[in-house]
Amino acid sequence: MKYRISFPLLLILLLTLGSCSFQKILKSGSVDEKYDEAMKLYHEKDYSRSLQLFDQLINVVRASDKSQRIYYYYSYCYYYQKDYTLAAYYFKRYTNNYPNTPEAEECYYMNAYCLFMNSPTFTLDQTNTYEALKELQLFTNTYPTSKRIPECNELIDKLREKLAAKDFRIAKMYYRMEDYAAAIQCYNNILKEYPETKDKEEILFMIIKTYYKYAKESIEDKKKDRYSKTVQAYNDFVSQHPESEFLNEAKDLHGRSQKELEGLIAREQKKLNHLNEEPIKATH
Repeated sequence: MKYRISFPLLLILLLTLGSCSFQKILKSGSVDEKYDEAMKLYHEKDYSRSLQLFDQLINVVRASDKSQRIYYYYSYCYYYQKDYTLAAYYFKRYTNNYPNTPEAEECYYMNAYCLFMNSPTFTLDQTNTYEALKELQLFTNTYPTSKRIPECNELIDKLREKLAAKDFRIAKMYYRMEDYAAAIQCYNNILKEYPETKDKEEILFMIIKTYYKYAKESIEDKKKDRYSKTVQAYNDFVSQHPESEFLNEAKDLHGRSQKELEGLIAREQKKLNHLNEEPIKATH
């Protein structure tokens, strides 16, 4: 009688045998056996088990010729498992320990890239974003002729846009809180710090809107200056975005500001004329 083993059963048997072999090497294999098995598993994309073996080797072979390769693949094991914090740490250690190797530039970049991947959404704390920016800039300074520079600059732009978006959100919060002075300062700081931001058009419009609100709620002595700044903000906006989606509302705010200015100037002139009038002396 002939027995046939189904493919699923055969696969289970092979995986079981492979697991037993791995466990044996992990527990009692020699350094060379563990190294060979770790490299084999890495190239099979079994990063979890490969990492377990590298983890045992990384301190044992520190002074051997295998140390450099272990550090390199150890870093990538973390990277492919999306543990970007540890991946960045070990890529950076590789560049510090082996600065003259062909892979040093690659690992320097991968350290910065992992930090980029750890950068959170703009609504959260941006400590990791600043760290990623610092490391990307250091990479461009250290390897100015690298083929990775265009990609590096692209990552820097994305991180800067994220920081600009966070500041824009803060400025809008000040606006909603009716802290118009803080909102205006925040909007202007964004334009100064991130002139390339994709939200520039809306920010310029919001400066008009905020100055108008600020002027409207100001005491009489402050209104003229703030309405004038509303008009100036409108002129800046129109010169840069003459076909903006915000143009109609901006024109309306500009017209109201001009009308308020005319009224303020008329009242000032009337008051001045009154002060300049000579008092009429009574005759007896």
